[in-house]
Amino acid sequence: MLEANERTYEHVLIEEDGPVAYVTMNRPERRNALSRAHMQELIQAIESIGEKSEASVVVLRGAGKAFCSGHDLSEMVGRDPAFYRDLFDVCTELMETIGSIPQPVIAQVHGIATAAGCQLAATCDLVVASEEARFATPGVKIGLFCSTPMVALSRAVGQKKAMEMLLTGDFISAEEARREGLVNRVVPPEALEEETRTLAEGISSASPLVVGLGKGAFYKQREMPADQAYAYTKEVMSFNASFADAQEGICAFLEKRQPEWQNR
Repeated sequence: MLEANERTYEHVLIEEDGPVAYVTMNRPERRNALSRAHMQELIQAIESIGEKSEASVVVLRGAGKAFCSGHDLSEMVGRDPAFYRDLFDVCTELMETIGSIPQPVIAQVHGIATAAGCQLAATCDLVVASEEARFATPGVKIGLFCSTPMVALSRAVGQKKAMEMLLTGDFISAEEARREGLVNRVVPPEALEEETRTLAEGISSASPLVVGLGKGAFYKQREMPADQAYAYTKEVMSFNASFADAQEGICAFLEKRQPEWQNR
């Protein structure tokens, strides 16, 4: 039985099922377009899970026919530069929040993931996509280049493919997205929920403390030169080795038994 989170939102649904917290974008009539209010709710919901939830993995998904169609263009007409700057500040905060929480975030993508919706998928730690999913950064076609989406996109796929997607705005299939590194797994539509759950449960079998430490270290070292990255990760791994969970895991392996995590 799924248990609803204590707080309710207008545009977001939160449910927790054992080790997995589900965050569902709930604007199906707008293809889950990211209005300012919607993004603020996503930030609050994800932060709340990161700080308070016992769940060890987060699944981000969309209600209705699409994962996310990007920014809500209806609120972007005739505004001044201060409004747009604030809007993209909120969008950036959303992406940074996904990276900052200790739990891995898996995007469960069906339908379209376009512009900031593609950015959202690329920002998540892992992506499981339906065979019917499609990805694009089509801002160039409406005179608004996908400059902020390209930050996440260009870190997920190679330079040439990222530039092609940004300059043409054309869709790529889920399978092409997998080949290019934007997606981890592609499955039939009817298997999407089960495959995502299986991946989440596999991750949740590890120590949440150690997974959170590793997630943070991964993104920090990625931006460093190799020598600095090694210096940093040696310290992280030395610290990690002193954890009770690390000692329990090592002993369990040597004794050929399942570890019992203490989350410390």
